[in-house]
Amino acid sequence: MTIISENKSKALLFIFACIILWAFIPVVSRLGQTNLDNYQFLFWSSLLSFVVLLLSTIFSGKAFELKNYNKKSFFTALGLGFLGTFLYYLLLYFGYANAKGLEVLIIQYTWPIFIVIFSFFFLKEKISLRNIIAIILGFIGVFVVLTKGDFSAVNLSNLFTDFIVLFAASVFGLFSVLSKKVNFEPFSATTLFFLSATLFSFIAMLLFSHFAMPSKNELIPILGNGIFINGFSYILWLKGLSYAKASFIAPFVFLTPILAAILIVLFFQEIFLPVYILGLILVVSAGFVSK
Repeated sequence: MTIISENKSKALLFIFACIILWAFIPVVSRLGQTNLDNYQFLFWSSLLSFVVLLLSTIFSGKAFELKNYNKKSFFTALGLGFLGTFLYYLLLYFGYANAKGLEVLIIQYTWPIFIVIFSFFFLKEKISLRNIIAIILGFIGVFVVLTKGDFSAVNLSNLFTDFIVLFAASVFGLFSVLSKKVNFEPFSATTLFFLSATLFSFIAMLLFSHFAMPSKNELIPILGNGIFINGFSYILWLKGLSYAKASFIAPFVFLTPILAAILIVLFFQEIFLPVYILGLILVVSAGFVSK
């Protein structure tokens, strides 16, 4: 996706909206998997996202954009969807199923670092000292919050699973960077992304799990995840990327786990620690440094 005209204010508007939605991922994931496993939850969320985005594309008058995709661009969109809306979540859910959640979260949020790295190789964006400092500050902020200040709580003994999650982070970083190399209209592109995710998650569900209907208690989390968190958030993310360099946007993503920690406290009555404030200061500082 080529930057039409760099506008950091517009970029941040879209990115912050996206960040708020992504912060709800731990909440809907916990509430939406009462009876469903990861494969089933991923399938239903992807299917709902595809349906909602397809309808949004039609009602927004963007349906004609789908006709403009030639064979190459169509399969390019499906390939990006395979990376960013299927493979990323599949590997991430594997991590949550086989390692400590704290450990997985820390490794997961290395993906903004991969954005900066891949931007250098694929987009020829220069990595400045400010970018490096911002990334380091952001990652320290995430690390402090997720460990709650107790660094001994992180045990990187499960190296295979840790590598899978690290690979997942690199996959989403690659997806974000490659998305900037194509000039796709956001509504139609995101619709195709989730068409890809729906097809591949359905196959994965049949191969590694079984078909199951969600319970009544799981419907609301799946609706929220499918419509907003996994659906419209990708449009917001692509719009944000279209207005600013990926290396500028990347550090702000570290706000997501900070907000997620606050939501977990609110929804599940977990204790709020002063260390969260320190983490938030570090993350916000990273955003200002990157400007």
